[in-house]
Amino acid sequence: MTKLQPKFNVRVYGLIINEKHQILLSDEYQLDMKMTKFPGGGLLYGEGTIDCLRREAREEFGQQVEVLQHFYTLDYFQPSYFYQDYQLLSIYYRARFTEPVQFKICQHPFGGQENFTNGFISFRWKNIRSLTQDDMTLPVDKKVAGMLAG
Repeated sequence: MTKLQPKFNVRVYGLIINEKHQILLSDEYQLDMKMTKFPGGGLLYGEGTIDCLRREAREEFGQQVEVLQHFYTLDYFQPSYFYQDYQLLSIYYRARFTEPVQFKICQHPFGGQENFTNGFISFRWKNIRSLTQDDMTLPVDKKVAGMLAG
């Protein structure tokens, strides 16, 4: 009998809330699928979780974030949504921009576009009081949205 080697997909996300009590959402088209999620991404080997979030911010926004505090770490078994035979581990931090936003903010989900190619990404603010689990695509983001909404 062959024993399976454990495989993990570690994801790190930023919960960025502005002075208007709006949270930043990322609308993406990845792996042939539209999704709304919190900004962030995958941990690279040899990288700490906070370093991962800072790198993802530089890649996605082109600017720095300050990581303020840990918010939530996935504490139950969740299979990876995209990678069969992987267990997901998601870590969420509250963060803020160190300078005014310098990238494009859209007013509508997916920037109002309808046709996409893989790699598409747009950002928008959503009032945190109106944030619901249904706004999010991925299971753990849904849980975190519920936690934020209170």
